[in-house]
Amino acid sequence: MFTLIENCRLISPDVEISEASILIENDRIIKVSPGKITAPAGAEIIDAAGLTAVPGFIDLHCHGRNSFDFCDGSADGAKAIAENKLAEGVTTLLPTTLTVSEADLADSLRAVAAYDQKTGCRIPGVHLEGPFINVKAAGAQNPAFVRTPDAAEVDRLNAVFPVKKITFAIEENNGIEFVSEMLKRGIVPSCTHSQAKYETFKQAHQAGLRNLSHFCNQMTPLHHRDIGLVGAGLLHKDVFAELICDKLHISPAMIQLVFSVKGADKIILISDAMRASGMPDGEYSLGGLPVMVADGAARLKEGGALAGSTLQLATAFKNICEVTGIKASELIKSTSASAATAMGWLDRGYLMPGYLADIVLLDGEFKVRKTLVGGEVRFAC
Repeated sequence: MFTLIENCRLISPDVEISEASILIENDRIIKVSPGKITAPAGAEIIDAAGLTAVPGFIDLHCHGRNSFDFCDGSADGAKAIAENKLAEGVTTLLPTTLTVSEADLADSLRAVAAYDQKTGCRIPGVHLEGPFINVKAAGAQNPAFVRTPDAAEVDRLNAVFPVKKITFAIEENNGIEFVSEMLKRGIVPSCTHSQAKYETFKQAHQAGLRNLSHFCNQMTPLHHRDIGLVGAGLLHKDVFAELICDKLHISPAMIQLVFSVKGADKIILISDAMRASGMPDGEYSLGGLPVMVADGAARLKEGGALAGSTLQLATAFKNICEVTGIKASELIKSTSASAATAMGWLDRGYLMPGYLADIVLLDGEFKVRKTLVGGEVRFAC
């Protein structure tokens, strides 16, 4: 089956074409060209005049959306999140869990495993955020369920549904060894909810750590006597930094600083969205803790700590375009290609022949008008 997208502006890493055509066969892009392409007989034609085609967004850190949370352990909820993420341009998603009991984590993974991947975005595996974190940097994670790194627990969960990424505190017992153990299993280790000093980071880096989750948030800040995890992320060019670019978790000036130091190819935009994303302000919950959402900002009722976000990735892309002044063909790397590289997914993140036809069509206000997964239009408005 052929699909032809024509008359679109195209933005892909290091490429921008003012008027382009994209030819798709089955689930792959087979040709990208300026101007027109002759459509094969029987091809579906998508006239994208006035729209911009970008690679489908990859969200490696998302807890929920539209009132659902992956830790609810609901198969219907997991499916609903996967479908609703299409509206913000996400085509690949790592459902992200919280610091809860092992039994609840297993239930969450079983719910995700029940999703048949036919109606929403791709889910190649899950991201465990916690439970192996520093209780002193728990933030909105439930401290009652914090525990020390345990590869055997990860193995049990991995048997339920593939674990692709895990966020933990490297300074906890066996934390450095845990980095190596996760890499042996093909799981990407990442650090936050941590009070690690720079010397500990260097040990973890030597063991293979190359990712920092929700950079700047719930990690040791930059200090002139110990640069901490924030300084480590800025100093080490081979480290990927996840950013929540809602202008709340990190300021516009910090967004500018991180992009200027690291470059978009080492920055991964994430939503860190909780169940209130796509919903009105009000009272919600996160990991069993009550949360109030006001003006789109989610905070714990007790203490006021930020409790995830309500951010959508199309908005995050809009924010960095407005804040940094960097050209779009550079910034687009942070929405997809950088995540794909960090995870070892070599078939997505670019609008090029041979890549998956995971494509988003945006209007001039960065609103998602169509989302294609494997060449199939799964969202349109």
